[in-house]
Amino acid sequence: MLFPQNPVFSDTCAAVISGSIALSVLRLWQETAKRGLFDQKLNRKLVHISIGLVFMLCWPLYSSGYRGAILAAITPGVNIIRMILIGSGLWKDEATVKAMSRYGDYRELLKGPLYYATTITLACAFYWRTSPIAIAAICNLCAGDGFADIVGRRFGGQKLPYNKNKSIAGSVAMAIAGFLTSVGYMYYFSYFGYIQESTEIVFGFLIVSLASALVESLPVSTELDDNLTVTLTSMLVGSLVF
Repeated sequence: MLFPQNPVFSDTCAAVISGSIALSVLRLWQETAKRGLFDQKLNRKLVHISIGLVFMLCWPLYSSGYRGAILAAITPGVNIIRMILIGSGLWKDEATVKAMSRYGDYRELLKGPLYYATTITLACAFYWRTSPIAIAAICNLCAGDGFADIVGRRFGGQKLPYNKNKSIAGSVAMAIAGFLTSVGYMYYFSYFGYIQESTEIVFGFLIVSLASALVESLPVSTELDDNLTVTLTSMLVGSLVF
């Protein structure tokens, strides 16, 4: 905590700091999209990977308990409202549309980006930093799904027999990235005393990442949205193994 003697003020400051950091990262990727430094699909996935993980790094700034969790959830919660306003056309923000959409259509923000913000908000508010489920859900959503697309586009020549839109390389990359990032955050939060690292939790992360990669590889994930199916799978399987 920033100010242990005044938890409410401390959590308010933490919300301002974490929100500012998340916004700064988003502005960075908006600028790279504007300048065309990366391919649009790659730029979008860099946003996808970084925002949630950077936000989770800020969780130790908050107090323990429900108040800290709710105030932390305000940051992604605000983005839910932003995605609805921009995606419905009520708010014009071409930089955000270019950074977060596949094809430059503002209506895309009502799908993947909205699901992304919503699932991170729920993981934060309901599971928080003492639960491996929150770690698994956000890490598989951000790192796992993000690297699946990046690796799959570059090394995905060999497609899955049951889904020609997905590759073996992409699915393997998703499982590995989601698992390793989850383990990394387990050690990060254990340093602050929120979670006790253990072999059982590591094994649980492996199971969740494999399950998430499997679901992401199915045709139904393309029809619904990876951001939705991956997170729901992580939470469901996580509730069974943790």
